[in-house]
Amino acid sequence: MAVNELLSILPFLIVTIGGIALLLIDLGLKATQKSTVAWLSVAVLALAGLSALFQMGRPPAEALYGMVRADGYVFFLDALLATIGALSVLLAMRYNEAREIWRGEFYVLLLFSVSGMMLMGRALNLLVLFVAVELLSIPLYVLCGIARPRLESEESAMKYFLIGAFASGFLIYGIALVYGAAGTTSLAVLLDKLNAVGERTYDSALLFAGAALILAGLGFKVAAAPFHMWTPDVYEGAPTAVTAFMATATKVAGFAGILRVFMFGFEPLLATWQPVVAGLAVLTMIVGNVAALVQNNVKRMLAYSSIAHAGYVLIGVAAGNDAGAGSVLFYLAVYAFITLAAFAVLIAVGSSREEDQTFDAYAGLGRRRPVLGIVMAIAMFSLIGIPPSAGFMGKYLLFSAAIAAGLTWLAVLGVLTSVISAYFYLRLVMTMFMREPSAMDMAIPAHAPRALATAISVAAVFVFGLLPAPLLDVINAGIQSAVAR
Repeated sequence: MAVNELLSILPFLIVTIGGIALLLIDLGLKATQKSTVAWLSVAVLALAGLSALFQMGRPPAEALYGMVRADGYVFFLDALLATIGALSVLLAMRYNEAREIWRGEFYVLLLFSVSGMMLMGRALNLLVLFVAVELLSIPLYVLCGIARPRLESEESAMKYFLIGAFASGFLIYGIALVYGAAGTTSLAVLLDKLNAVGERTYDSALLFAGAALILAGLGFKVAAAPFHMWTPDVYEGAPTAVTAFMATATKVAGFAGILRVFMFGFEPLLATWQPVVAGLAVLTMIVGNVAALVQNNVKRMLAYSSIAHAGYVLIGVAAGNDAGAGSVLFYLAVYAFITLAAFAVLIAVGSSREEDQTFDAYAGLGRRRPVLGIVMAIAMFSLIGIPPSAGFMGKYLLFSAAIAAGLTWLAVLGVLTSVISAYFYLRLVMTMFMREPSAMDMAIPAHAPRALATAISVAAVFVFGLLPAPLLDVINAGIQSAVAR
């Protein structure tokens, strides 16, 4: 294999080989020494993220016989996923210790899942995309049930596995139909066929059916309606540290695959798939926000919130232009940091006793633990889209891209559903600051790694909200390299 090919998949290789090495190291550690594996996994992810940053300006290139592509789009996603993974590990350390989850494989599985996510963004072949989906999903099934013998955790793992199997079936059947229609699973070859002038060399009906099934399979991964039914139960039952990782990294990876397939592969068929994606965006925003209104569990509320935000991101996909792709990547980055900040508070609140994530558990939190209350309030305001938070800038870019693409009605619906979301986000803020604290002791032990991850997430919310230009420049350069041939 040429050096250039190795460099193009270097972040993926670092995480994969690091995971295998840590699996072997974990065998020689005692139960109380599993934090060593956690810190080593942070080091592996940091190394992978740095390797991606250093290659950000490389010219685009294909590798492994055209199966994968390395460009600025890929390396940005690699750096983002490595950051999310490292912050998730920092948040998980104290949580796992409090619940006596003395399992070093927790961090190894997280690394393997990140490796699948990194592969997903660089897939230039639909079969590689399928392998990437399985590589990111299978470790997550295990992570959801890693708190055994806690029944809720095992139940969430089983539900996620069963629904994930259905999603994989949709995806591979869609890939088979695309192959039957065009005679290839390569996105580059498919793009050439779609752009060819003259006699059509593919079966339109079969190709559209395959594209629809692929969209359904990836829609399960990003929790887009009507493929969202697994999300609330899995988010609630899984360990909160795992939910934090799933709610952020999985969404980034899922939309990375959607962008690669539809905006860079099926781009010539925009007029066909744009109305479908726009319809999914509307349905997802409405279902997520309306269902969240009646939730009394904070984790379930954030689960429906994640569904709603998948709808907002689909607005950028439906725009079908470079501005839309850029807005999707920007929103995924800021949403990840906002969500990690919110889950840092959930992990802290549930770290010292049997976990209670009902709204009542947060009564008076802003008075007893003002720092945690302020962090959660910042996250909620940013999820609404209130300036100067990064959430406002992210929604502004998404809605602007939709308007530029002639989808003004979709942007208006996005604004209206954001107004609806203010109710359940502000309800949590009011519970924390306006209700009397519970008589139950809310002793929350300090934890430096969790505090570090929280501080980084909150800082990113304001930095990307007040100074979005540097991040946008990196993203736009990545988009241009992704579409360059």
